[in-house]
Amino acid sequence: MPYDSDPRTPRFPKERIDRLTGPLQRFVRVEAAGGVVLVLCTVVALVVANSPLGPAYHHFWATEVGIQVGRFRLVHSLEHWINDGLMVLFFFVVGLEVKREVVLGELRDPRRAALPIVAALGGMVVPAAIYLALQGGGPAARGWGIPMATDIAFVVGCLALLGPRVPSGLRIMLLSLAIADDIGAILVIAIGYSAGVYPVPLLLGCSGIGVVLALRYLGVRAFGMYTLIGLLIWLAFLHSGIHTTVAGVILGLLTPARPYFDTTLFSGFLGHANDFLHGDAWDREHDRAGRVRALGRATRERVSPVEYLESVLHPWVGFVILPIFALANAGVVVNMGQLGDPVARAVAISLILGKPIGILLFSWLAVRANLARLPQGVGWPAIVGGGILAGIGFTMALFIGGLALDGAARDAAKVGILGASTVAAGVGMIVLFWTLPAPGAGRRSLEL
Repeated sequence: MPYDSDPRTPRFPKERIDRLTGPLQRFVRVEAAGGVVLVLCTVVALVVANSPLGPAYHHFWATEVGIQVGRFRLVHSLEHWINDGLMVLFFFVVGLEVKREVVLGELRDPRRAALPIVAALGGMVVPAAIYLALQGGGPAARGWGIPMATDIAFVVGCLALLGPRVPSGLRIMLLSLAIADDIGAILVIAIGYSAGVYPVPLLLGCSGIGVVLALRYLGVRAFGMYTLIGLLIWLAFLHSGIHTTVAGVILGLLTPARPYFDTTLFSGFLGHANDFLHGDAWDREHDRAGRVRALGRATRERVSPVEYLESVLHPWVGFVILPIFALANAGVVVNMGQLGDPVARAVAISLILGKPIGILLFSWLAVRANLARLPQGVGWPAIVGGGILAGIGFTMALFIGGLALDGAARDAAKVGILGASTVAAGVGMIVLFWTLPAPGAGRRSLEL
């Protein structure tokens, strides 16, 4: 339950602006809302790109923006700033999610983590193999990483639409699988799609990461300091040849996942602050603002930096960064000839068929080898439905496609991604709807 939806929570004074922000805040809390906004922005991008406004649309995203001070020049197109700038925050949040799952979540327990990790491996290897088999040694073979990743936002949205009929075990497995998928996609970007490495900027970026580790060791907790160093690391990676999103993930993984204050320490601090605030000393205290700041810091330190930053950044990523990314990258001119393009066909087949085949096959092998077990209440038909749903590549697939391919091949890949993601979402939800009866009804199972 969100903090301010608890009826026991003290309320802040009502302001006129609350009448406008209240409905927006309630919408942001809806689990499927981020996916809905992403879909709307994708539709807008496709409609505009295929209308008479198409040339102006593409010209707008090619507009160069930046700064120049003396010989220092940092100028790129709007699309480049989005993909190499804003999306770093998205990957930073991905790094936070991975850190939380590895330290505190499902990936902490090797036995419970085995199934989603093995399933994710199958969901990456098989689609990439199918894509390479269909593309052979052609120039578009470089796009082998496109069908490897799963779009978490869309998967969460689809599961939310299915409601309580989705058992918690399947939900956790699919989300853990998507996290493991993201780890694989990050490695693919770092290894397969980075340009030639420039040693000096890379050394500076790595030195910045070393500074972050040193500050953590010294106990520095100021977010402002880490933000400044993070910006310098991003700038170094921007000129290093290693994609900047890798820096975002690394910084996310370095963020502490445990709170600075434990329950006992925080309770004592809060009790002392409560006595002070309600006593006579409050009226005589000259540095009351400092006392309030200390109380605010103690309150913030009761949750881990990972949890705090996820809470702050998730709305910005889900409702600002990813929609802008979709507007800039999903606007491809579609014609009937592209539907049969070899690249579009390879991407679509790899996502629609390769994902569920790889996930089902590797999951079955892991269970048969007694390396993992199915979640409670989840049968093999549900694994099939979840595997089809994992074929929604969208955000990560578009991102990798932009790194891997150029020109007509990139546009064809986008068509394949959009078509396959639509089919995977529709078919996956239908399969799960039929194989996961409403709560209280028996669930179907299938032995393989």
